[in-house]
Amino acid sequence: MERVAAIQDRIDQARQKSAGQSFRHVTLICVSKYHSVQETRELYHCGIRHFAENRPESLLEKQANLPDDIVWHYIGNLQSRKVKSVVNRISYYHALDRLKIAKEIQKHAQAQVKCFIQVNVSGEASKHGLAPSQLLDFVESLTDYDHIEVVGLMTMAPSQANAEECMTYFSRLAQLRDRVVQLGLANSPCKELSMGMSRDFEMAVAAGASYVRLGSIMFQPQD
Repeated sequence: MERVAAIQDRIDQARQKSAGQSFRHVTLICVSKYHSVQETRELYHCGIRHFAENRPESLLEKQANLPDDIVWHYIGNLQSRKVKSVVNRISYYHALDRLKIAKEIQKHAQAQVKCFIQVNVSGEASKHGLAPSQLLDFVESLTDYDHIEVVGLMTMAPSQANAEECMTYFSRLAQLRDRVVQLGLANSPCKELSMGMSRDFEMAVAAGASYVRLGSIMFQPQD
């Protein structure tokens, strides 16, 4: 409980540094993908309600053994053949970057899925995501997909990026988000930013993140 409270306090302090956005709510997503049902349950009892997985099998196992009021997020690349098994079990998908996946979501979803479009702001060859130059056309291509709501954009800073570089990447995503908002598309309100992990979440929050995805820091032993 103390660990979770300390992390939430760091998020709150970082939010105060965000010009004109100190009122903004930041949702803490616990990335439970490498951890057991029991470890995940312990964080649930500490008050965490948003959890993320990146493998269908792990998602299904945890859903079968954890409380029903958890909000499930799917992060990472999703194979088109596995969309059917996942799409109706999650509330948020954080890595939409291919029309092929969008078509599968549209085909199999029984209700609207809240999606973040993944943007490769840093241009790393090892990262998934759209190039910034591809973003607006991609968003417009989703106009008729009524089972997809583009709630925001997602990115990851390079693991070796320093603080200044992280802020640059995160600020670029915020600027791209504003450009999508200006399109005024009904199914793409795109008000949210999913960015920031254990190593850089405070910088992401200061740059405008409304969702942070924290894994290792959530499961570290209490000092």
